[in-house]
Amino acid sequence: MPDKKASENLKNTGYCIAALLAFAFLMFPLYWMVVTSLKNEIEIFKVPPTLIPHVLNSTSYSAQLKHGDFNMFRSFKNSFVISSCAMLISLVLALPASYGIARFRFKGKRFFILSFLVTQMLPVSVLLTPMFILFKNVHLLNNQFSAILSDATIGIPFAVLILIGYFASIPKELEDASRMDGCNRFSAFLLVFLPIASPGVIVCMVFSFLYGWGDLAYGMTFLQDQTMRPITAGIFNFMGQYGTKWSYLMAFAVVTIIPVVIIFVFMQKYIISGLTSGAVKG
Repeated sequence: MPDKKASENLKNTGYCIAALLAFAFLMFPLYWMVVTSLKNEIEIFKVPPTLIPHVLNSTSYSAQLKHGDFNMFRSFKNSFVISSCAMLISLVLALPASYGIARFRFKGKRFFILSFLVTQMLPVSVLLTPMFILFKNVHLLNNQFSAILSDATIGIPFAVLILIGYFASIPKELEDASRMDGCNRFSAFLLVFLPIASPGVIVCMVFSFLYGWGDLAYGMTFLQDQTMRPITAGIFNFMGQYGTKWSYLMAFAVVTIIPVVIIFVFMQKYIISGLTSGAVKG
């Protein structure tokens, strides 16, 4: 018995060490980005590289507030508006679509699910040209609505695929009981299905928002006016013809990912439960 307990403790210790090594490996790029943003340009290219800045360089952060035509606060607002609207469109369209696919039997059901999977695999570069032509013909170029619609096309398939598992896992007896209580199909969807699927809805909200927040290709292609572009487009303000200001660029990246980090810190419980709860059909 003592040997078995010692073996179990040794195994747990090995798992902890492996987890710490994996954590350090995954977090090192983030650490290096923060450290680089606090170095001056000379120390960045020093060989061997320094793990801790010898002299803290705060000008790379203050430059974010006064860099030519680029306005950090305005770009934050643009990204928030684009991401929030794309998230709302994704939920409004994905919720009834996933409910219908999960709860109804119809011909071509597998084809619809497969089509959502295929759209998830298409790279952005393939969609840019047809979308550009479409938005040009409907006079939506240089309009934030074009970026909103483009980002929504990323969030909708993901939300549908996540929510199908939730709605399919709800027992049919619960739906029948709601009808006996006087609910029609729509009221049952609002009062019964949505509260049960709320963890999945939260996951879809988070990732749909983050898809819009992290978008660069759509925002750069469809929005030509600098004042309308999202925060990610500001990365090109620090990439010049004769070189890149790496400290400024890394500081900009740190500032840009702050909302993402905040969302994952405060929503991680819902994200984990949301991604796993609907995985098994009940």
